[in-house]
Amino acid sequence: MISAAASPGTKLRAQWERLRALPMGRALFSRMLGVMIPYTGSIHPHVLELAPGYAKVQMRDRRAVRNHLRSVHAIALMNLGEITTGLAMTLAMPDGARGIVTGLSMEYLKKARGLLTAECTAAAFDATVSAQHDFHADIRDESGEVVARATARWLVGPVTTK
Repeated sequence: MISAAASPGTKLRAQWERLRALPMGRALFSRMLGVMIPYTGSIHPHVLELAPGYAKVQMRDRRAVRNHLRSVHAIALMNLGEITTGLAMTLAMPDGARGIVTGLSMEYLKKARGLLTAECTAAAFDATVSAQHDFHADIRDESGEVVARATARWLVGPVTTK
């Protein structure tokens, strides 16, 4: 049983471990994530891999995420980068800590089309004091070429009661 003081990462990790090996378990986890975070759910992210400090998430190219240039919209790419950095960072947090995005930036390197995969490895950080940390996600197309790089700045620190 998970305690009420457990970090969001502890809770997510427990759900991931429970579902990932089941048939359609990754799809169910991804759907659950989209329900928990409705705006993120709008891109239909599919979580492939999760571990403390690591996330790999895919997004299908579909009409709902396209722009007028017939490529994936810049904000859909940013959404994919943000959820990927957030998952990697959240799963690395100890109990009693939390994080919130305070800044987002993106480099768009080429038009994004087809199945896209974002990957983030979050460097170790101290969550016992409130501090800002930048986490990066590379977004690749099916050929493996980086089409965009997201940077999310997260304010991470201990939960305070106010």
